[in-house]
Amino acid sequence: MKLSQEELAEIFDSAALRARLTALTSESDGDGSDSKVRAAVLAELKTDVKTARDKVEALLNEDGGGLACARRLSFVQDELIRVIYDFALHHVYRVKNPSAAERMAVAAVGGYGRGTLAPGSDIDLLFILPYKQTPWGEQVVEYILYMLWDLGFKVGHATRNIDECIRLARSDMTIRTAVLEARYIWGDEPLYEELVKRFDAEVVQGSSSEFIAAKLKERDDRHKRQGMSRYLVEPNIKEGKGGLRDLNTLFWIAKYHYRVNRQSELVKKGVLTRSEYLRFKKTDDFLWAVRCHLHFLAGRPEERLSFDVQREIAIRLGYTQHPGMKDVERFMKHYFLVAKEVGDLTRIICAALEEEHVKEPEGKGISGMMRRLRGNRGSHAVKPVEGAPGFVVEHNRLNATSGSVFETDPTNLLRVFQISDKHNYNMHPRLTRLIQHSLKLVDAKLRSDPEANRLFLSVLTSRNYPERTLRKMNETGVLGRFVPEFGKVVAMMQFSMYHHYTVDEHLIRSIGVLADIERGDSGDDHPLATDLIRTLQNRKLLYVAMFLHDIAKGRLEDHSIAGARVARKICPRFGLNEAETGTVAWLIEHHLDMSMIAQSRDLSDRKTITDFAQTVQSLERLKLLLILTVADIRAVGPGVFNGWKGQLLRTLYYATEPHLSGGHTKLSHSQTIRDAKEELSGKISHWKDKDKKAYLNRHYPAYWLRTESDRLAAHADLFHKADLEHRHLAFQVIPRAFEGVTELTIVAPDHPRLLSIIAGSCYSTGANIVDAQIDTTTDGFALDTVFIGRELPDDEDEHRRGERITRLIETALRGEERLPDPVTRKGTVKGRMKAFKVASEVLINNSLSDVYTVLEITGLDRPGLLYDLTRCIATLNLNIGSAHISTFGEKVVDVIYVTDLTGQKIANIGRQDIIRERLANAVEGKVELDPAAPVARKGQRQAS
Repeated sequence: MKLSQEELAEIFDSAALRARLTALTSESDGDGSDSKVRAAVLAELKTDVKTARDKVEALLNEDGGGLACARRLSFVQDELIRVIYDFALHHVYRVKNPSAAERMAVAAVGGYGRGTLAPGSDIDLLFILPYKQTPWGEQVVEYILYMLWDLGFKVGHATRNIDECIRLARSDMTIRTAVLEARYIWGDEPLYEELVKRFDAEVVQGSSSEFIAAKLKERDDRHKRQGMSRYLVEPNIKEGKGGLRDLNTLFWIAKYHYRVNRQSELVKKGVLTRSEYLRFKKTDDFLWAVRCHLHFLAGRPEERLSFDVQREIAIRLGYTQHPGMKDVERFMKHYFLVAKEVGDLTRIICAALEEEHVKEPEGKGISGMMRRLRGNRGSHAVKPVEGAPGFVVEHNRLNATSGSVFETDPTNLLRVFQISDKHNYNMHPRLTRLIQHSLKLVDAKLRSDPEANRLFLSVLTSRNYPERTLRKMNETGVLGRFVPEFGKVVAMMQFSMYHHYTVDEHLIRSIGVLADIERGDSGDDHPLATDLIRTLQNRKLLYVAMFLHDIAKGRLEDHSIAGARVARKICPRFGLNEAETGTVAWLIEHHLDMSMIAQSRDLSDRKTITDFAQTVQSLERLKLLLILTVADIRAVGPGVFNGWKGQLLRTLYYATEPHLSGGHTKLSHSQTIRDAKEELSGKISHWKDKDKKAYLNRHYPAYWLRTESDRLAAHADLFHKADLEHRHLAFQVIPRAFEGVTELTIVAPDHPRLLSIIAGSCYSTGANIVDAQIDTTTDGFALDTVFIGRELPDDEDEHRRGERITRLIETALRGEERLPDPVTRKGTVKGRMKAFKVASEVLINNSLSDVYTVLEITGLDRPGLLYDLTRCIATLNLNIGSAHISTFGEKVVDVIYVTDLTGQKIANIGRQDIIRERLANAVEGKVELDPAAPVARKGQRQAS
């Protein structure tokens, strides 16, 4: 959008401002150095700047032009500096007969040098001098800078003569880039012109290879700092991959090498086609619109598009909600498509640079430099690819022999990626461009072609690095065209703190995790998955299911069910038979089941296991589902998968496996209990016979059925030591580094609010409970085990942390310390959490357990939530059997197993309604506590 002088004058009338400032000096005989005059001048400038910026924001909301907004702000800044400069010269530091040294040019550098500014951008200035600094020059520069600082601008500046500029630009790439972008604002224009002329002749000429190498390395280092993916759901729009800085880097390179001043000149140079130039402009304009809105909204130079601002930016940009997609998700999808465009433009310009210098000797010029950057060395020989006519390889990069290779045989659009994967070839930028220009050939005929589908399946199930090849297919657009269902989730963002990447990026990453597991490169994170994947009868099914498991995201119906339907349609096309298709569809429909059950169900409850086994039905499916679940969670984002989740999944697998293989779970409960007692008896053989017999009768049957062997022995030692020391309270802290949790075991007299006190103590110390197991002994003691998230890397430090928590539990139980009420309520949720709305929901289910009523409580996560829930449950006269806490970003799902005071399930509908209402209030932070109300201890006393 070209801005007219009339429009710009409407925004900031510098002539009128100059007249008002001159009038202010009349009372002091034209002396603008008077402190009162300076204060009045500053006030006038502040008023005009605020008015101008308000107008610019209003115009942004009206026309939506990002570049127009940035140019308007730059114009305002230019005019402001000109006014201040002239006021300093004519009214503050007047020189009637200036010497040759008393000259100065003011130039904008950095982003400001490009004539674009965001509302919160720094103002980068270069004061150019002819010789060394003079007292007059120091005074003028100081006046301008202090006036800008007092106006609230953050100013970066340098004062140098031309010789200094040239000398420093030769040695410092940052200064060289700043001078490259220098733009004249005001002052002695010949000085500026001399700098530009000398810079071009003495610095730029013959040094483009050096400059391009430095800028590309600088870009790569920045990407590593910001996160290598352009599909992070909270992107940095300036510094992140696919952001404005990447576009800046491209233009720096093009301007330096091709000696151009405007992007449009790259079309004349043959670097960009007309359509590619328009894409450049469009992406630049969109990113500037987002950045300007973000700065105006935040009131500061905020560059991260975080969850708490995304929805407001979406509304400002005019996005609306569509079926299956929120307004914010539509906006973010557009953002990620633009980020992808930036990547495409990067490849196009780099290809043009390399093409221009293709005949240069190895190691010389740009082509040699770019090969060195990639680490590719070797012979210049162009070698044909065996078995693939139409393709050649040079410097380990695959290229086409002609521009018609895909028109002649469209299956080559799949074959090219299969070749790249098989031989680990990189793609030549020219080949990438040709692929993108040939996308129209990916039509219904090619999608149904058996050979094309065979080639695609070969890439998807490759034993090499399928993630890398699939990402290249996605970036070129082939993947979304060949699998249209995948195309619908390209750049699709899920507005959730749980998901770190867009849907397509998550799917591609999950294939990479799967390949890592199969190669044994996943370390110790998932040993069971690594073992099981080697025993699969048909690994192909796992990769296809992994690729399709989230492909129906963004639809109105449940994506698991819709995804299974997509699989039944698409798998036969991939060459899968009916049985294979059925297995893939089943895996997709149930791909969340194992994670949900492992994290939110009582795995010691036999019905949990038998119900899950009935769903799975075969050991092969169980193996497939376990591996798929591990890879899915791991691909969500860094830190989402941890040892504790892995342990829960292993526990569920090992508990379910015998049901599907006819193993030892056919033993009766009584035999299982006898075996557990006999094993423990051997471990405590050093006890007195009387003590041993008493302890073996101290627990109810449920305890023996669900407690692992090592914990049985640890609990026995804890009880025995407490008995010998005549203590009623005993604690044990066990850091479990592999699982990423610390286990706290508490032995205490049966107490109606014990779990609530434990939860409150953890809340007070900042510890996050991830699971809890509750048992009651026959002699009235409670044995409660809670698992808290690990915070410290060293076991000794973590052990001391656990001991601090247990000391607080002890003092609270003794009544020596009062626990605080949770202060974080829904109305005071801060930060990113404010962006999310999670409806509070309480489900009451009597079919998930033979013994307990299962309460499934969903809501917005907050500190102290479990504390509130357990206090509420205590007032509802309910016994707690176990509690399981699962957090998915901003959403928490707490599942609590309860009975009434008689050990029975909650069957009365009226009472269920009361429980549902009270717990829903507790989720909102409205806990109704009645100290006089009768309360009951949790546990299995009656139930057992």
